[in-house]
Amino acid sequence: MLVELGKQLKPSCLMLLWLSVLTGLVYPLAVTALGAGVFPNKAMGSLIERQGGIVGSSLLGQPFTSDRYFHGRPSATAPYPYNAAASSGSNLAPSNPDLRQAVQERAQALSMDNAGPSVPMDLVTTSASGLDPDISPEAASYQVTRVAKARGLPGQTVADLVARHTEGRLWGFWGEPRVNVLRLNLELDALTSTK
Repeated sequence: MLVELGKQLKPSCLMLLWLSVLTGLVYPLAVTALGAGVFPNKAMGSLIERQGGIVGSSLLGQPFTSDRYFHGRPSATAPYPYNAAASSGSNLAPSNPDLRQAVQERAQALSMDNAGPSVPMDLVTTSASGLDPDISPEAASYQVTRVAKARGLPGQTVADLVARHTEGRLWGFWGEPRVNVLRLNLELDALTSTK
């Protein structure tokens, strides 16, 4: 019986070693090299640079609180908003009174600062990751009046900026139209710095 076990042990250990090297070293390195070669910007985190420095990633939301900026979706990460190390949603069910209260409070705060009869849902609810960088075109349009007033710009200029930053569905049918908040705010800064 021990002889049988000895015959099985050596090939098993060699197979474990081989698969560990293959799946733990060779495969990750090959996928990383392929990604860097085919999609270099995405493989490096879709980082956005301005004036020689990195200002963020187009894949991660950032907290914008000033009236001069478009605001993104609320973040449920802790201990501070948009903490990539603590990506998660609130995990509160729609029937949970805490979620309802939080949504109502956010909607009341937004309706005081922005024009429009109803607050778009994505401005009062968190995403599953808590790091969503995009908002709906409706959510961006809802904020146009506030941002234009704070920047001293015509509303149509800011609305046109939102329209230029609205991305359609992927391949024409996948997902929803969206606006990347960081890219929109960066172009807004560039627009007002030239005036």
